[in-house]
Amino acid sequence: MAKPERTKIALIQMRCGAKSEENFSRAVAFIRDAAKQGAQIVCLPELFRSQYFCQTEDHKNFELAEEIPGTSTSALGEVARENGVVIVASLFEKRGAGLYHNTAAIIDANGKLLGKYRKMHIPDDPLYHEKFYFTPGDLGFQAWTTAQGKIGVCICWDQWYPEAARLTALRGAEILFYPTAIGWHPSEKKEFGVAQYSAWETIQRSHAIANGCYVAAANRVGHEVPPLAASGGSDGIEFWGQSFICGPDGEIIAKGSVDREEIVIADVEWHRVNEHRTHWPFLRDRRVDAYAGLEKRMID
Repeated sequence: MAKPERTKIALIQMRCGAKSEENFSRAVAFIRDAAKQGAQIVCLPELFRSQYFCQTEDHKNFELAEEIPGTSTSALGEVARENGVVIVASLFEKRGAGLYHNTAAIIDANGKLLGKYRKMHIPDDPLYHEKFYFTPGDLGFQAWTTAQGKIGVCICWDQWYPEAARLTALRGAEILFYPTAIGWHPSEKKEFGVAQYSAWETIQRSHAIANGCYVAAANRVGHEVPPLAASGGSDGIEFWGQSFICGPDGEIIAKGSVDREEIVIADVEWHRVNEHRTHWPFLRDRRVDAYAGLEKRMID
């Protein structure tokens, strides 16, 4: 099937509460609303089925994990088929006892599960204790041919790594989706907030420019303080929203608010990818013969 000239993509910027099934139902409602607005690819934020549980190290949270394929992907497959939309859904994957991943499921417009991406870069920062929960991904960087076009998916912390964006683009991805859960520590926001957000947006826009592709980052909103975190004196995380879509030249073409739930939607014009890769031939001029050492932690 020939690729369309343009595709409308949507990012779901939503709050995530303590009740998993309510979050899932609300996400489905957002997907249906986006489809009514003409969206043909819809991306949900990172780990949308729950609050961001990685703020604490609590073994009970492993009960939130599920198999992929499984209940969520089956239900989302029906939603995709009924609405004719491609869905990118970030889930907490249970691969086996003691083996868990932060995983994105890629579901085509016919409801078929095209595949999954397991988050490769796992952070361990204050209130982002992901190494306690997630095994680093082992499926590599991938791209999938959907009913609309070829897309790549990475997850949150991956968005800081140019290697991840480059390898995904080299697989043929023309849109890079980043399901995300990122925000401010309220006590640091006044001093560092502007710089932190600016760095986040800048690095992703640079991926678009360097790879001549679209970048779309779907973040959550809301102030989340899980009970265990509150009991430990934490003031939680204030997720900064501002989900955005930028073109191959890095220009932002759609952007969400700081604190409201909304659907961030924009048209992708596929020809622009070829245009930018031709006029700004960064892929052509790469010195692949001179990059030995990138596979090392440090070159002495």
